[in-house]
Amino acid sequence: MAASTNPIPSVWARQQREPDQPVLSRAAIVREAIAMLDADGIDALSMRKLAARLNAGATSLYRHVATKDELMELAVDEVFGEITLPPADSPDWRAAAAEASQAFRATVLRHPWLSSVLGQAGLAYLGPNLMSFGERLTALFTAAGFPEPGRAIDTVVCFVVGMSTTESAWLTTVARSGETEADFIARLMPAAQEAIAGFEHLSEAYEAAAGVDPVAARDAKFEYGLEVVLDGLALRLPR
Repeated sequence: MAASTNPIPSVWARQQREPDQPVLSRAAIVREAIAMLDADGIDALSMRKLAARLNAGATSLYRHVATKDELMELAVDEVFGEITLPPADSPDWRAAAAEASQAFRATVLRHPWLSSVLGQAGLAYLGPNLMSFGERLTALFTAAGFPEPGRAIDTVVCFVVGMSTTESAWLTTVARSGETEADFIARLMPAAQEAIAGFEHLSEAYEAAAGVDPVAARDAKFEYGLEVVLDGLALRLPR
């Protein structure tokens, strides 16, 4: 049996074809796919629906993107291009790392589907925006003096992805209710208070959270956790 001409399962590992229609390009396909993902989530995205949105035949799409997996790989890389990072020579590595983390979180919250598919973004994250993201973070943590910058980056990225995944899932649930976050919480609170009756510490925590702006509460939770992570990483710097 002849060897496969595309042994690496990544859209970045094969040559891009020239557009067969002036209005249909891979960039246009990816932009429309991201709009669909943002609006309706991963399950609602299909090549057939995407082709209909673009007023094109499915065959035309497949000339640019062979599979839905390739489409998701392209979409992930595209939104990573939205993340702004501070320069590697920033005088305060902690402030720079916090800024990068907040930018990453903001991107995940704009695109709630993102965190659930990061592991599917190609075997080696070959997209140019993902590569640039990794390169700039590595430069930042290397300039800060970390002897193992890759491990420091993994620690921060895992924290941001973990927190943002939970936050995105919560905000998706709120959005489906058609209510504001504050109204949704207010409607949920009586049932929550009944459920925690008899649990002393949980009751105190819920009482302390009552009336707090939910956006501010989410921001504070993220910032607290990030500070703890950065505190731990600071101990790894050579003295």
